[in-house]
Amino acid sequence: MNTEDRIKEIDKKIRMQSLMDAPGSAMVGLGLYAKFAADGDAFHPLLNDATVVNAMLSVGAAIMIWGGYRIFALHREKRRIVNEVGF
Repeated sequence: MNTEDRIKEIDKKIRMQSLMDAPGSAMVGLGLYAKFAADGDAFHPLLNDATVVNAMLSVGAAIMIWGGYRIFALHREKRRIVNEVGF
């Protein structure tokens, strides 16, 4: 596999990881809405339950951290390849 193909493959993995990270961002966003903005009158009854909201924030944050780490590692690998070849 040549360098250009490897870079394209890394870019594709970054895009896929960003898509997999989206549910975590949505969970954190909904959790923050429920915790700070809804004041017990959220648009969905589950968002009024503190246990559910805390779980959403925890799981969403974990997904976002994992996704951020993967994207960071992929960018680092891409930068290493580009610096080796001298693009």
